[in-house]
Amino acid sequence: MGLIGVKAHVARLKKLTGPAMIREVGQALFVGGQRIAVEAQLSITNGAVSGAKHVASLPGEPPNNDTGVLANNIETVQIAPLIVEVSSNAPYAGALEGGSERKAGVTSRNFSGKVSPYGPQKVKQGPVKVEFGDSKTAARPYMRPARDKKRKEVEQLVRGAVARVVKRSRSSKNG
Repeated sequence: MGLIGVKAHVARLKKLTGPAMIREVGQALFVGGQRIAVEAQLSITNGAVSGAKHVASLPGEPPNNDTGVLANNIETVQIAPLIVEVSSNAPYAGALEGGSERKAGVTSRNFSGKVSPYGPQKVKQGPVKVEFGDSKTAARPYMRPARDKKRKEVEQLVRGAVARVVKRSRSSKNG
């Protein structure tokens, strides 16, 4: 006597690991990435003042928006079906997120990518001195706190995507 329902069970398992699952979970991850990006942008722009009255944030706090370069360059990219990357392409994004140990007075790059031999005080294009360093610049993280704040929400999106695929696999009669 053979097992009953083996073919149907195998077909259902294939659906759970197949393209439908990858597509649903990938979409959930992308939406989660977008929510992290928005949270990071909000942490930068909330309460910030641009121009002459701009005040830099305290070390350890998200950077205060000045020119909008950092916040406006945050993007969400799906680099593989189940891999989403949220990043800022602002030239000084990494220095703000992780801090900088670049020494003052050394050759520095302004935001147009040109090298200035005059050190950080002479470069006029940069809206944030942090990129060029003082002696040591403390981190002003914005992406990691956004990720941490949205983690449970993203997990729920992924759980919901998996549940939808499982439900559809149960409702389809033919494998």
